[in-house]
Amino acid sequence: MTQRRATAPGADLATGSRRIIIRAMAARYPIPAARHQTVSVVLRSRFIAVADLAPDLATARALLQEMRAAHPAATHHVHAFRVGHGASLTEGMGDDGEPPGTAGRPTMAVLTGSGLGDVCLVTVRYFGGAKLGTGGLVRAYTQAAQTVLAELPRGWHEEKRRLSLLLSYSAYEPVRRLMDTMGAELLSEDFGAQVTVEMQTAADRADALADALREATAGQARITVHGGVTGAPSAAGRHR
Repeated sequence: MTQRRATAPGADLATGSRRIIIRAMAARYPIPAARHQTVSVVLRSRFIAVADLAPDLATARALLQEMRAAHPAATHHVHAFRVGHGASLTEGMGDDGEPPGTAGRPTMAVLTGSGLGDVCLVTVRYFGGAKLGTGGLVRAYTQAAQTVLAELPRGWHEEKRRLSLLLSYSAYEPVRRLMDTMGAELLSEDFGAQVTVEMQTAADRADALADALREATAGQARITVHGGVTGAPSAAGRHR
């Protein structure tokens, strides 16, 4: 069941207010792999859109502050962000003086539709002398967000779990081959009276890996699947 908890109706990095949405855990989700910037012009108004990785509120706030410092003469610095993607998703947006609902909201709509997590998007507007009207502003900020996200390099955030193995020397080579086959990452190994291997894999594949390791070692290895889950951005499987 989805639960929603709102700290304020107008979630804005500038004021510190935000909306927190509680959903089921997402083990793997797309994130920005690098910063990207695009520029568009609508009736002589220039829109500079920047999207970047924002794994926490401090990083999202820093991007907004950076854009304000880089463009002090700009008329507006509109933003939207999504920090997290699942168990605890924090979203926020700000119009920065544009008519309510014409800038931050359409930017957030594009972000939400992209499926990205851990992302902040800031659109800087230099007023060109011609008013765009409510509909024109919505279209302009929507287009700016769509353009920068369409070109944004993407990677993956994966929740990972660690496995520890204590095994005989005869089982070591089969275990290493299985790790390569199943894409497990070697963290450390120690060769004493027996071999100790530490590895990690995607959280949703940990149980299957443990079962395969038991089969590969004929049940002789001592396998511990650690409950702690850590998140890590991965460039593997980048898509555009």
